[in-house]
Amino acid sequence: MEFSERISRISVSSTAAVVQKADKLRASGVKLVDFGAGEPDFPTPDHIKQAAVRALEENFTKYTPTGGTRELREALVERHAKDFGSNYTVEEGLVTPGGKQAIFEAVMATINPGDEVILPVPYWVSFLDIINYAGGKAVFLETGEAEGFAVRADAMEKLITPRTRMIVINSPNNPTGAALPCEEMEKLLALAARHNVLLLSDECYSYFVYDDPPFSLGSTKDRDHLLIVGSLSKTYAMTGWRVGFALGNAKLLANMLKLQSHSTSNPTSIAQKAAVEALRAPQDSVRAMLAEYRRRRDRVVQGLRAIPHVTCTMPQGAFYAYPNISAYLTRDGLADTTVLAERLLDEAHVAVVPGPAFGTQQHVRLSYATSLEHIDEGLRRMTAFFAKF
Repeated sequence: MEFSERISRISVSSTAAVVQKADKLRASGVKLVDFGAGEPDFPTPDHIKQAAVRALEENFTKYTPTGGTRELREALVERHAKDFGSNYTVEEGLVTPGGKQAIFEAVMATINPGDEVILPVPYWVSFLDIINYAGGKAVFLETGEAEGFAVRADAMEKLITPRTRMIVINSPNNPTGAALPCEEMEKLLALAARHNVLLLSDECYSYFVYDDPPFSLGSTKDRDHLLIVGSLSKTYAMTGWRVGFALGNAKLLANMLKLQSHSTSNPTSIAQKAAVEALRAPQDSVRAMLAEYRRRRDRVVQGLRAIPHVTCTMPQGAFYAYPNISAYLTRDGLADTTVLAERLLDEAHVAVVPGPAFGTQQHVRLSYATSLEHIDEGLRRMTAFFAKF
């Protein structure tokens, strides 16, 4: 059997591959410390789960409008306005089966073969594959570890050409935890407007910022050059519910909706009812998670920096650490971070994601969305592992 050329442009998500191998070890009885999956370890709050139960009891189990119920889109724009000062209308909101679907639809609706998309490095794993699948060309903006992986508008502008159609930013960033200052994000949007390109702002972790108030470019009111994508997965510990969204130009959303209508159809009906509850209820659970992530961040970074020759920038948001372990490469068969991550999993039973998945060769990503007990045990195992070299 022959397959399409476009499917050969992409590969299985590296994070998914790590999760799959970790699951196999766990099933065989191995006591694993899993820093691989970017998923909150908190349960979905009870009031959100009860909203789904009520939806089942009321038989809210049929098709809904493809782009989400009006009730959910109203709750979405209301929450965004309250938290970020935006003023989107219901028609400027689209609900998708997860935030990744919103990104996929946005890229497919705007990028033609050969079009250029500027993508800062390190990047979330799926951005590159989605761009490749659309036939676009990723133009990489390298960021420096010494500068905290900061994205600068002046550096971005040097990469813009007549073929540039989109700029991607992700703040706070997966995998580094770097968070752009609001002033720099506004400069990036002004840059996009000046060159008439679309700025896709992935704000999946916008509520998990440690030292500054949450910020969204939606407060700038630009509709022609900005698309915000986000998700309820991380904010409300609802990863399996698959509820994401996009906010932006109504014409762009209409074209994204076309693709959704022929691929996923509507998001799950009962998940939408749960999402309404998440958005409209008190936000205590979000604040509690942020406080706990801060404690975990401090413990992880302190522990990583205590390992000889390992450096780690301080994450400003999200729940990832991105240590540089390059001092150990080329030692005792550790040819690259992929080999190192495999040996760390096989020998120390610690799961991490190797840096090449995110566009760098010297790092691994750790998710600290796990208990302090597991963090301490994982750091102990990593310290012992690296001591062998």
